[in-house]
Amino acid sequence: MSDSALDRPMQMADLSRFDGSDRASIRLVTAVQDLSLARNLETIVAIVRRAAREMSKADGATFILRDVDHCWYVDEDAIAPLWKGRKFPLPTCISGWAMLNRRPAVIKDIYLDDRIPHDLYRPTFVKSLVMVPIRSEEPCGAIGIYWGDRHMATELEVELLQALANTTAVAMENVRLYADLEQRVKDRTQQLEEANRELETFSYSVSHDLRAPLRHINAYAGVLLEDYANALDAEGRGYLERIQAASTNMGTLINDLLRLARFARVDLHIAQVDLSALAHEVVRVFQEESPGRQADVRIAEGVVVQGDAALLKVVLENLLANAWKFTSKRERATIEFGTLRDSHGSTTYFVKDNGAGFNMKDARNLFGPFQRLHRQEDFAGTGVGLATAARIIHRHGGRIWADATPNQGATFCFTLGGGTPSETGLLPHVA
Repeated sequence: MSDSALDRPMQMADLSRFDGSDRASIRLVTAVQDLSLARNLETIVAIVRRAAREMSKADGATFILRDVDHCWYVDEDAIAPLWKGRKFPLPTCISGWAMLNRRPAVIKDIYLDDRIPHDLYRPTFVKSLVMVPIRSEEPCGAIGIYWGDRHMATELEVELLQALANTTAVAMENVRLYADLEQRVKDRTQQLEEANRELETFSYSVSHDLRAPLRHINAYAGVLLEDYANALDAEGRGYLERIQAASTNMGTLINDLLRLARFARVDLHIAQVDLSALAHEVVRVFQEESPGRQADVRIAEGVVVQGDAALLKVVLENLLANAWKFTSKRERATIEFGTLRDSHGSTTYFVKDNGAGFNMKDARNLFGPFQRLHRQEDFAGTGVGLATAARIIHRHGGRIWADATPNQGATFCFTLGGGTPSETGLLPHVA
């Protein structure tokens, strides 16, 4: 709850058409509404001490908590100081009496009641009071209201104050539950982060350690092909060529895994990033490597974001590389990078193509490592690129998703900085 909500006074002029009992009831309803939104004890105390005084038109109100065998006067709202911050033994205090007896104490003249420690009250303005327990079973505190003149509280005043105390008990329990839940979430998040770090470290170590023996396999296979080719028949040479090809593919996979692990650990360096310029740079490399490719590549200009330039370039490399690869069998390939804005002003960035596409029912784990929707002989790859892109997008507080139709192309969309665009009605059509 905001401070402004706590600080707003009850404007009695707004309730001028109601009599006193109605105004008190309406003030109770307001307090109940405010307590339902309270997420910490400080907010509860502030709401209750003010509402208790305004409901009864009392000269003072106090909020007391039970601290083992003591009454702790946590806070007060009064015309003069009472006992804020002080603690008294339960049996010596009227708030303790209300808690121990689990019922209200209604006193017209405190100096005629032997439950009151008169010496403690003489320095104060208090002449009359009502004290009600917070929670009827095993009270955890009390709410007190005080008058400077002798006043016999009405039955309605006591009932309203007890109703406020009962609601306060519920609000305090909710705060405890919210605190427990929040701590559970923090603990669980920490456990998941530690598990991810261990998994990433293991993945990095295993991948790194595999590189040396893999190089040896590839090298020795090459030596056999070069130096002993005449001693082998065609079938033997074919086996060695397969060994070399498999070890090369495995080397590519290991390198992709190392990149994936590294991107999960590297620190983000947030700055202004020109995604349009990065997209042009990435596509230029593809065109230089495949000078014979005919592809209509359209890149929206002026797309500038806040993020890590190096990591966002990797995202575009993977998404544009996918589009470049899966349109390779198109006579007229079309690839586009651009943006869309939804009705809430959130920006979605997309890479779309008119390539091979895929069936959405097979795409449940599309952004997980090693997930491939096409045969290796049709389109080569390791299935790590999209997982890498997704991890980088998530580290930027964004989301990534895809939409595709077999043989009609695919569109990959992502947000940055916690955007939440709709996943329907935003996907552009690819001709």
